[in-house]
Amino acid sequence: MTPRERFLTAMRNQTPDRVPVVPDISNYIPCKLTGRPFWEIYWGDEYPLWRAYLQAADHYGIEHWISSCTGVPFVWPDTPCDWTVERNLDTVRDAMITETRVDTPDGPLTSREVCFRADPPSPVEKFIKDLHRDWPRYKHMMSAPTGINMNAWNEIKAECEKRDQAFGVGIGYPGFQSWMGVCEGGLELLSYAISDSPEILEEWHEIELENGTRQMELIITEKPDYILFGGSGTVTLASPKLANRYAIPALKRWSSMAREAGIATLLHSCGKSRALVDMLAEQTDVGCINPLEIAPMGDVDLAEVKRARGHQIALMGNLHTTDIMLYGTPDMVRLAALEAMRDAGVGGGFVLSTGDQCPRDTPEVNLRTMVETAHRYGVYAHNGTLPLVVEALERTEWLI
Repeated sequence: MTPRERFLTAMRNQTPDRVPVVPDISNYIPCKLTGRPFWEIYWGDEYPLWRAYLQAADHYGIEHWISSCTGVPFVWPDTPCDWTVERNLDTVRDAMITETRVDTPDGPLTSREVCFRADPPSPVEKFIKDLHRDWPRYKHMMSAPTGINMNAWNEIKAECEKRDQAFGVGIGYPGFQSWMGVCEGGLELLSYAISDSPEILEEWHEIELENGTRQMELIITEKPDYILFGGSGTVTLASPKLANRYAIPALKRWSSMAREAGIATLLHSCGKSRALVDMLAEQTDVGCINPLEIAPMGDVDLAEVKRARGHQIALMGNLHTTDIMLYGTPDMVRLAALEAMRDAGVGGGFVLSTGDQCPRDTPEVNLRTMVETAHRYGVYAHNGTLPLVVEALERTEWLI
């Protein structure tokens, strides 16, 4: 199989020739490998993140997960807002500072981000400080796209096709996990709003549901190989009840649209996700979920979730990104990879991956060991078993 066929087959809960291996290297590692300041990758035009990712994925010889760092180049309509963006280098901290002011018909909004040389951008000031005052202003910034920039779309797609890799794009969905990104005070402000301003949260949800539906219509027309629904911390940053209220309606509608169009779907939500797996399997057509993190970052036992839900949804995960990938030895990585394939790989429907994003300084040898282990041992027999994995786990003299 080609890397594209292998990844998509597993994502569709079927059995490929071997277990695909896709460590999450979506941001830190690609930027580091370029040798450039991170602000050039995130905020510059010369070398965008998606290009850095392709270079890094080629470097490690993995199945590519381009959607982990690639949004859709939508074309947006004019809004009644005036934007002013200023970017300045702070030489003392060796960081690029971006200050944004948006003048809306109901008043101004401001935000501020800092991007250090070797770290992604982080917000230090967010648009919404007072929900009742700023929500009417923020609504002016929300709109549905009118189209897709096909030059940008086709450039990324062509690079994926040249490599025989799957081409996918990602969109976000409603919920606390996304709203906290524009709210000063984050979860605290949103938690008070559940009681004090539920009508605002309901309106926010409805606007994003409709705007996202338009995004899905445009994406489906262009037929990518798959669509990623991005919602890091969907349950961790809220609760199963709130996720069911704000996230699931969108995921139900959008995954159904993709299924009807014959397009595979994958959902990314780091942190606790065991309850989310049940919701997706029971209420949506989402085809695959990652990263299924283990404690303490998450709450997933890979073998248990495979037994309980593996017949309904494909799984992608879940080597610990710090204890194993960052601080572990190559033998620890190899053992964890073998155990993950044993626990969730039988019968297909599994992509060997990590928890949420490998740290910037993850040792090269650990990433290469993970990939080599999948290539060497993750080959499927005709009955969907993984005999080389079983054999390797029975013969453990090579382990520390």
